[in-house]
Order: sequence, then C-alpha cells, then structure tokens
Amino acid sequence: MATALPLLPATANAAPASHSRLSIASVSNPRPQFVSGGQVLVRVVPAGSRPATVSANGHDVTAALHRQSDGSLLGLVGGLREGANTLEARQSGDRATLRVTNHPITGPVFSGRQQLPFYCETQAFGLPAAEQPYCSAPTQVTYQYRTTAGAFAPLADPAGRPSDLATATVSGAKVPYIVRIERGTIDRAVYETAALYDGAAPSPVAPDRSWNGRLVYTFGGGCNAGYHQGSGTGGVLNDLFLAQGYAVASSTLNVLDNNCSPIISAEAAMMVKEHFVESYGPVRHTIGWGGSGGAIQQYDIAENYPGIVDGIIPGVSFPDPVTTLGPVVDCRLLQRFFAGPGAGFTAAQKKAVAGFNDYTTCASWDQTFASRATATDSCSPVIPVAARWDPVTNPDGVRCNSNEQFVNQLGRDARTGFVRSTLDNTGIQYGLAALKAGTITPAQFTALNAAVGGLDYTGKPVAARTAADPKALDAAYADGILNAAAQGLRQTPIIDQRTDLDLAGPGNDIHTTEWSFVMRQRLLRSNGTAANQVIIESDVTPAETAVAAAYELDAMDRWLTAIDADRSGRDPRQKVLANRPGDLGDGCYLSATNRVRETLTYPSGGQCGARYPVAANTRMTAGEQLSMDVMKCTLKPLNLRDYPVTFTATEQAQLRATFRTGVCDYDRPGVGHRKPTGIWRSYSGASR
Repeated sequence: MATALPLLPATANAAPASHSRLSIASVSNPRPQFVSGGQVLVRVVPAGSRPATVSANGHDVTAALHRQSDGSLLGLVGGLREGANTLEARQSGDRATLRVTNHPITGPVFSGRQQLPFYCETQAFGLPAAEQPYCSAPTQVTYQYRTTAGAFAPLADPAGRPSDLATATVSGAKVPYIVRIERGTIDRAVYETAALYDGAAPSPVAPDRSWNGRLVYTFGGGCNAGYHQGSGTGGVLNDLFLAQGYAVASSTLNVLDNNCSPIISAEAAMMVKEHFVESYGPVRHTIGWGGSGGAIQQYDIAENYPGIVDGIIPGVSFPDPVTTLGPVVDCRLLQRFFAGPGAGFTAAQKKAVAGFNDYTTCASWDQTFASRATATDSCSPVIPVAARWDPVTNPDGVRCNSNEQFVNQLGRDARTGFVRSTLDNTGIQYGLAALKAGTITPAQFTALNAAVGGLDYTGKPVAARTAADPKALDAAYADGILNAAAQGLRQTPIIDQRTDLDLAGPGNDIHTTEWSFVMRQRLLRSNGTAANQVIIESDVTPAETAVAAAYELDAMDRWLTAIDADRSGRDPRQKVLANRPGDLGDGCYLSATNRVRETLTYPSGGQCGARYPVAANTRMTAGEQLSMDVMKCTLKPLNLRDYPVTFTATEQAQLRATFRTGVCDYDRPGVGHRKPTGIWRSYSGASR
C-alpha cells in the first residue's frame, strides 16, 4: 500500500531567524526519512552562546560541524547505517533529536521496486563500463572553460588560464568562466552537475565564491518504457545559467525518454539535489527547467513531491503522461482510418476532426510517440532483441510500453502480464465539433466512429474501442498521476514557456499551445485561481527564444527571492501570489524587442491570439472540456435528438451499434474520478 503525506507549508534551507531554542535539522534533504548515500548535511541552532555537542547513533560528531556567520553549526555527518539513525544535539541539559532514515545511493527511496533488467550506459558519459542491475560507476570530475569566441572547450588543468578565457558575472563581479563538471551514478542513473569553479574544491560549509547560491535543475523530454540507464541528461553545460553563477544538475532518469515516470524522476532529482547540497552547501532556491517531457516532470514533481523544485519554467508543456496519451493514440487511429475507409475526407475535414491548427500534428504524433503504447516498437537499441517481449517465444521478455514505468502505481494485469492501463476511448464521438459545424457530413461522422476502433493491451490496433482498467483509473487519480493541480502546484510559481510550434516549420509540431491552458484550467478548477501561473508565448526563432528564456529565468529568480524574503504570517500560497514581480504577467513576444503584456485566454484573442492562435485536439473536438481530466468518460444513452443534423435510418442503426453502451457525458466527472490523496507518496513494498 502506498503512503502519502498531507500538503504542508514549504520549508527553506535558510538558517532559522531565531536562536531562542536548541534545534537540529536536515539541510541536504528537508525530509530526513528519505536521506540516501550514508551522509546528511545538518544544521544545529544553539540556544544562546553555550557550547553544543552533536552525536550520531551515540558517536560524537561535533567536530564535523562548523560555525556559520549566523551562529548556527553546519556540517556533513557521515557513517549513517542503512535504515534508522538518530542524530542528537545537546546543550547544557537541553536536547534536540533528528530521526534520519538512510537509503542506498543506488535507490530506491520512495519509488518502489526497480525495473529489471536494467541496461547500463555509463560509457556514453566517458565513465567506465558498469554492471547490472545498479549500473554504478566511480565519480569523475572534468573541467571546461568558456572561450571569448562564445564556446565551451575542455580544460585539462583547472589552474590554467587560457589566453581566450572568458569571464562570467556573478552578483556584479567578474570571475573566470571555468566550469567544474561532476559525473557519477545515483539511483542507477548517471548524474551530472556543473558550476563555476573558483580554484578550490567545493565545500558545503564554505560555498564556492563564484556560485550565486541557486540551482537550476534540468529535465529532458520524450516518454518511453525504460529498462535502461540512458545516454543523456537534461543538460548542464548551459551558458544562460552558468554565466550568471547558477549551478546546474540533472540525471538520465530525469529524461522521460529514458524513463516515463515522473515519480522515478522525482526520486532521482531529490537524490541528486541532496548530493549537490552535501557537496556545495545550502541552496537558496531551485528552479526547474526543460521542455515537453521535461515540462511534464516539472509540473508533476511540483504537484506531488513539492520542495524538490521551488519554481518551475516548463517549456512547450504537457500536463502529465496519461492525459497526453489520449490524443496521441487517437491520432494513430485517425491516421489508419483516413488511410482506409476515410480516404475521402478532405484536408480541411481531417483538420476539423483532429482539432489542431494543422492536421500534420496528428501525423507527427502517429510517427513519433504512438508507438510508445506498443509492446515492442519503441525498445531502446541497448535492449537486446533476444530480451524483448514476444507473445510466443519470449512472453516474459521486456515490454517496451511507456506504461511499464507505472507498474508500482497501477499494478499488473494478471491475465495479460501487462501494466494496467488508463487508456480509454469508449463512447468518444470523434469529430463531434466538426459535425456540429457542418464541416463533415452525418455519413462521415457515422463512418468515422464506426471504424476508428482502438488498441489492444499490446498496442495493436483492433476494431473494438479501448476500455481502461478500473483499478488503473482509481490509482491514477488517487496518486496524482493525472495531475489535478490541487496539491503542491497551488503554491508553486510557474512561468509556462510556450514557444509557439503549432504552425512552425514544414510540418506541424506535436507541442501545441492548448496544453498550457489545460493546466491553467485545472489550476482554476482546483484552487479558484491560476494567478501563480504565467504563460509567455514566443516565436521559434533563436533570437526570440533566447530573449524569452533570459527574461523568464530572471523573473523566476526575482519571484523566488521575494518569496524567500517574505517574513509575513501569510501562508505559502498567499506568499506566491503576493510576491509575483510587477512586470511579470501573461503575454507574448511580437519580436525579440517587443514583449506584449496581456491576459492570455482560451479561445485565444488579443494581439497574442492573432500572432499565436490556439486550437484544440482530438478529445476536445469530441466534446471534452478544456481541463481534460477525464480518462474514461461517464456514459449516457445515445439520443439522436441531441444532434443538429438528420441521420438516415441506416446511419441511425450504425450509430446505435457503435455506441451500444452510450456516448460520453462530459457534464459529469469521469469514471473513477477522485481527489488526489496526498503528497510525497512512498511505494516501498507497494503492490496493486
């Protein structure tokens, strides 16, 4: 059984303002029950000037702590045993206790049973070859420098000063632009950290003078089945961040194309951030960064595991994997239909059925991600063919289905051996909006819905519609896998970075703009306001994206800095709303030098709507509301009087056969719909 914690006020790593009583707290991981790697950075706040002593499991560790400018003691306590540990501070008879639960650096901590087999890819990072199942490799430190020509180059000797060495500006001071890059393995993933280097080894009690005290955590895109370590992270060698003194961190399990579970990603990010703090010292705040699948992770981690990232800048965003899966699979089914019995549909009719600004978005979904719902088509090349699932020759093999990463939450169907699925299109009336608008005929609407079909549990197209597993639906809602925006997100600063790709390039892109408004609608429905989410649209041109990114990073840092400094008695949610910078709000870039501020709406309007029109998707044109929080619709009887058209007797009979159990009633909650049951859920020992 999974466990969850209620939503509590956010905590910061800053030292307490008052020293009125003795206290001891975990700094490297504010949730001491989830510490990993055998050590923890702790802060002891003495009461007054009397000396304090600190012990770990009865052993004196006072010498490991160092007095800070505010009078507190900060230090890295090592030698923790796996499982329960007791740290104790004593001062003139007073005592403060900290219970710490230590987990292996290979994981898991809270994500539950790890995937097996698990193929290693450490050599892609220049690390030694590793062995399954933990894929561990020794830590490696290398250096790069920024050239005056604007490029990164290797630096063999970090004490050297190449003639073309550029400088970075940190808090107004010029510093050599030399970057320390650390790579190693945590939670079976390869992690990377990067930070400016001031000539001394990083220390948690004496922070690097060229570090601005802030961390950017990057997340990579995609969505796939896992079973391998991954050959790339979200990227850490980034001039926008490093040139201003930000440190950057990521890992291979923070790339959804290596691992499509935001829960596993949250665990990896927590552990890597913990390691970073134990190396560099307390972080003022952490900013999430990344697009597409990287945006999914930010939204979902902030919602379900708040505190790992303090503010998020999701780019070309989607709300979560299960919501996105519906239109992805719809597009595969529509593509098959239009290539067969629907070949007579015109380009305009296809577009009207799909709902996007251009039908090629549907074609792109089919060509890219629809195969991720299958059992074998999307296996990583590092997974041997002989290890892959085959219904006859290898029924226990690796199933390359993106749903596999949710087995600890959704459970496995004993009948099929596959992870239970939330995918459902029973009762969906494809092209309903197009029918009502007169873009397609009653005959076309009837034929489309009769022939569109569904997918079986292996991802193979079949004639029957797809039906979700009830247990999967229950778990997806309860565990926040469908992101309700009702928990951590309600008190998270959000700058939704919407680079407009709806009509970019020779073919349409999958990253369509309506998804930003889907999340906004969920914030509104759950919290009554979406004022903590700002949407900024920009063109795909490098000049505009660079200007937008620089502004969004600066604005988020100012937002979080103001929240950090807010000593009022307001709750965290009120602080987020009250401290949003005055210049920050919805809007768009009409050019690299012209940012327009105006409220963005769905349907779109104003200057931004004219420049960046927002369309719909397959589910919305079938009648689903903007919040798109229905995985399986509640059905109502087919009533032919509900349509503004007349069907022939033959068409009526066909529609009754197609919708024998009814059609979607989007005025009612979806099947299994419920509120999420809490944050920081742990799946250790969980089974469904």
